[in-house]
Amino acid sequence: MEITVQWVRTTWTKASRGGEAAARRNAVPDGFALPPLEARLAHVIRMHECDGFEPHDGREVRSKVDVQLREADGRLRVYPGVEPMFGLPPRKRRPPGVRLVPGQCVRWQLNYRFSSALGIRGWTYWQDTFNVAYGPVDADVFLSEPTVFVDERGPLR
Repeated sequence: MEITVQWVRTTWTKASRGGEAAARRNAVPDGFALPPLEARLAHVIRMHECDGFEPHDGREVRSKVDVQLREADGRLRVYPGVEPMFGLPPRKRRPPGVRLVPGQCVRWQLNYRFSSALGIRGWTYWQDTFNVAYGPVDADVFLSEPTVFVDERGPLR
C-alpha cells in the first residue's frame, strides 16, 4: 500500500514570540501540496524566521524522517519519534501511535525549545508537523483537514 510522508519544520527565536513576526509564524500552513515523489522519499518543508518563514521545498529518504511507520493487518501505525528529549516543553506522557486504514491521513504536531549550553544566547524554538497518508492520494491531500489530528505541542514559555 502507498505511504506518503510530509515533514514540515518551522524554526524561530524569541524575536518571533510576539507581534508581527509571531503573526507571520502562526500563519504558515501545516500542510503543502505534494510534488511528484518516488515511493521511498518524503516531502520536506523548512521554514525559518531568518527568511520570513518562506517555505523551502525538499525531499528526504523516508527512513531519515523520524516517524515510525509499520504496516500490519491492513493498517498503518504512525508514531513520530522525539528528537532530543531535553528539548521538549513540559507535557504529560506521549499519546500512543495512530493506526490508519487505507484512505486516511494523520497530522501530528510536536514542538521544542532549546537554550545554548551556558544560557548565553537566547532560546531557539521549532515545531515539527508530520503529515502521513495511507493509500493513493492526490497532490492536495495535506491541504485539507486530516482524518486524525494529534496535537502534542506543549507550552513554550
